[in-house]
Amino acid sequence: MLTITQALYDQIVAHAREDHPDEACGVVAGPVGTGRPERFIPMLNAARSPTFYEFDSQDLLKLYREMDDRDEEPVIIYHSHTATEAYPSRTDIGYANEPGAHYVLVSTADADGLGEFQFRSFRILDGEVTEEEVEVVAAY
Repeated sequence: MLTITQALYDQIVAHAREDHPDEACGVVAGPVGTGRPERFIPMLNAARSPTFYEFDSQDLLKLYREMDDRDEEPVIIYHSHTATEAYPSRTDIGYANEPGAHYVLVSTADADGLGEFQFRSFRILDGEVTEEEVEVVAAY
């Protein structure tokens, strides 16, 4: 199960809506070994695409160095789907390389009247996708 604060939830959703119609992407880091998301890090979608996201390789390298310096790890890796449901695509599954991370998907299809808003979390391990419950709390 993913437990996330209302503030972090709201930041992820706001980023997804701001970048619509392009996919938004980012990371929420937390102290190593805690599984607790704490630091919101919106990233630039280098692909600038409504159907694909890609972290800029230099930005990603900088982020991982920074997390290492702060004894953090990626707890949540998030991105948005702009016209489809919040479920990992084959591409998303292929790029999932953090076995301990929660992969959060936000669908902003509702922004165009194409469907309901969705905020869903998944574990992706060795190509297997497992949806998990999301608990939104006021604070940890």
